[in-house]
Amino acid sequence: MTTRAKGKLFIFEGPDGVGKTTLSRAVFNSLQLTRGDFLFESFPGKEQGTLGGVVYDLHHWPEKFGVKDVNPLSKQILHVAAHVDAIKNVIEPAIRSGKNIILDRYWWSILVYGAVGGIEMPVLEKIVSLESRFWRKLIPEAVFLICRDSPLDRDVDMDNWTDLARRYENLAERERGKYPVYKIKNDTSVEDALSIIEETILSELNVSDAATDPAKSAKKAVQPEIDFGREMTTAAPVFYPHLLPLKVSVVYDTFWKFAAKRQEVFFNRLEGKPAPWTDDPVLLNHKFTNAYRASDRVSQYLIRQVIYNPEYSSAPEDVFFRIMLFKFFNRIETWQIIAENLVVDTSDNFDFQRCDDLLTARMAAGNRIYSAAYIMPSGGKNFGMSAKHRMHLKLLEMMRSDKVYKRIADAPKMSEAFDILRAYPTLGDFLAYQFITDINYSEITNFDEMDFVVPGPGARDGIRKCFVDRGGLSEAELIRFIAERQEAEFDRLGLKFRDLWGRPLQLIDCQNLFCEVDKYARVMHPTVAGVSGRTRIKQSYKTNPKPIDYWYPPKWGINDRICPIRRGKENGV
Repeated sequence: MTTRAKGKLFIFEGPDGVGKTTLSRAVFNSLQLTRGDFLFESFPGKEQGTLGGVVYDLHHWPEKFGVKDVNPLSKQILHVAAHVDAIKNVIEPAIRSGKNIILDRYWWSILVYGAVGGIEMPVLEKIVSLESRFWRKLIPEAVFLICRDSPLDRDVDMDNWTDLARRYENLAERERGKYPVYKIKNDTSVEDALSIIEETILSELNVSDAATDPAKSAKKAVQPEIDFGREMTTAAPVFYPHLLPLKVSVVYDTFWKFAAKRQEVFFNRLEGKPAPWTDDPVLLNHKFTNAYRASDRVSQYLIRQVIYNPEYSSAPEDVFFRIMLFKFFNRIETWQIIAENLVVDTSDNFDFQRCDDLLTARMAAGNRIYSAAYIMPSGGKNFGMSAKHRMHLKLLEMMRSDKVYKRIADAPKMSEAFDILRAYPTLGDFLAYQFITDINYSEITNFDEMDFVVPGPGARDGIRKCFVDRGGLSEAELIRFIAERQEAEFDRLGLKFRDLWGRPLQLIDCQNLFCEVDKYARVMHPTVAGVSGRTRIKQSYKTNPKPIDYWYPPKWGINDRICPIRRGKENGV
């Protein structure tokens, strides 16, 4: 039987520029002064005479060792070696002797910084798995992920920093079930953050004391209730171990009302009821996407005519190819022109040059080839292409050559498949998330849409308008919070929300709803400001007379429940 370690391990993580080292040092100094049983350690370690010290110097000043540069993968392997050395020589002996460890960085940093540095995730997972063997008897009592909305050093590469912060939050989501993870916002008072961290650590230590000494009464810190600023309060789901309250604005209730009204429009049209399908003046005059992303016209076309078209090959590589060819332009008319003039059945028979010529001619004739739904970056500097569509065709060729469809099919989680796409030029967080969602409509993958979400710019605006105080939750966590509360919130407001034949709103749907509510609130709540500062809705509503024969991914199991009377007879949404 393994003897339980006497000391405890507390870890601080986060990207550079969030105040992680400052906080961890301050917590150590305070607790060491009051208790005397703490030890501070950092990874890879700066102490002279240690392997960590050598690795740290080699990482930052390779010229001192006569080395011109160190390959990113080699750096991470060296970090693993330094970590293992510190575990065996410092951390294990200290914990056995009863010392509590404050550790600045964990194996998380290898995974996150390695991925942002361009190392493939399967390679990183393998080298981290080696280090993980030495952590088996040293499960942390708590990991504190330190976060900020922006870095303390404003001269850093913001795209790189944002990518690091996102990957840390995704990793925290993944690890929560194994040990407690606390996300600590360090945007305001350092003293507030220190107080929260110290209280949490002392609570953990008191619980341990009580286990060995019944005379000591102690219990874990109780998570406070979420304050909605009115009568309704509710305890936070266990999933969110945060210590600050949520506060919402008037737009929060509007979020749920909008979702119910927009879904009502969908069903009124599907069932052939006469126009107008709503008495809401904003919905009558402005264009909004459906409550369910998969119900939108473009998504329906992708699912029925591109992915599951019985005339096309169902081989994974061909399905992936067609999805990406469609999504790069995201415009039904563009796909139809390509499909009518070129072979799109299989990727092997596709003629890239003819496609380039076809799209060039279409633009020369004054026709748009890209959707206005979101901006596709040109990426000229990545491929040296003068035309955006040529860059996307080149990117498609690159993905085909890399057999990226296979790597995505083998990915165990949606977040890892997202990372595979995110690594390609011009595919930022928003596009990579949208694309992996579209791929997941096919049989290539079978990810749970409730496992992963990435908020886009519009969703961030909607979240800002709904929540006065985010209570320490990230935007992704707030989307999850909304998805998990949907039934209770519709009931609270007395709203009869008709779900998608038994399928509740998924994370992607709630992400989209935040984006749409941002627009809706510009009219309904013009004084509530978002991030972008936009004040009007650009697109007016125009009825599209083309019918939609609604049909969803077969694996959802809802196609046989769709109203048979009106299928294919509605005017379209």
